[in-house]
Amino acid sequence: MVRHGASHALVGESLGITSLRQALRAVAATRSTVLVTGETGTGKGLLARLLHEASLRGGSSGRLEAPRFVHVDCASLSATVIESELFGHERGAFTGAAERRAGRLEWAGAGTVFLDEVAEIAPPLQAKLLRVLQDRCFERVGGNRTLPLRARVVAATNRDLGLEIEAGRFRPDLYYRLQVIELNVPPLRARPGDVALLLRAALMRHFDEVGRRRPRIESDFLAGLDAHDWPGNVRELFNLVERLAVERPAGPWRAEDLEGRLQSRHRVPRSTSAFEASAEGKSVAEHRSRVGFQERERDLLASQLERHRWNVSATARALGISRGALRGRMARLGLQ
Repeated sequence: MVRHGASHALVGESLGITSLRQALRAVAATRSTVLVTGETGTGKGLLARLLHEASLRGGSSGRLEAPRFVHVDCASLSATVIESELFGHERGAFTGAAERRAGRLEWAGAGTVFLDEVAEIAPPLQAKLLRVLQDRCFERVGGNRTLPLRARVVAATNRDLGLEIEAGRFRPDLYYRLQVIELNVPPLRARPGDVALLLRAALMRHFDEVGRRRPRIESDFLAGLDAHDWPGNVRELFNLVERLAVERPAGPWRAEDLEGRLQSRHRVPRSTSAFEASAEGKSVAEHRSRVGFQERERDLLASQLERHRWNVSATARALGISRGALRGRMARLGLQ
């Protein structure tokens, strides 16, 4: 059953969200590794859960257990803890390891492991994660038994991984292994017309579904929503409705109710991908950001090709992707 939050994750009729829904349906029929990008609050985690629930695999009545969705918050786990959390450990592997414990990769079974904020993983563990994705197997900490990776790996980040790679904080080979398929969740300001639809979904959640009468929504309140640039994205909008549902449940909701309840107006860094809507209708700054990311990706790929003397097979092996996938990226970025 889809949770309320997840059911509203792809509400909207804008080009960006329509394209994302189409991409989600296509990806759900595969077992490919997926990289989800987008600003904070756009719903990357909810998209990952929707992908898990839509995936056409497992779930037969003969299974002892249903495929699980396992969320790993990479930003909240220390470098010393996350390895054991991912891979599990054997008894006596380290101080305090009193018994064998299965890790998240094992616990997920044939389901989905969601690596939230994957850019926060330290470089040493990035190398181990790369090996897991390449070989589809792993060992528990302190163990020598090789276990198969049956789950799909979905990673998410709100960082520009091109800049992270340039700064030496993220491995380029891991980036290409994660980016088998990339899904970008567009920011709310780039989704014209979707604010009203999301407002309706939020009202249903906090009023209709619990048997409460909706407040009257004044036109100046709607105008205020449309004028806001939503630095907190969909999360900010849903938090606003939840707060007003508690503080002013009877309404009416007017523009004055927005004062002090919206985040300050500013632009936050954004990520881009092939699944993002075209630059039409976006600000010049956002379009330049997208072009800049493509230029960094082109330079990165060119440096990898030069390192291997433009041998496509050798470069593909080093990056952990197929020759066809590499040639496709070369063509998209104008590298011959």
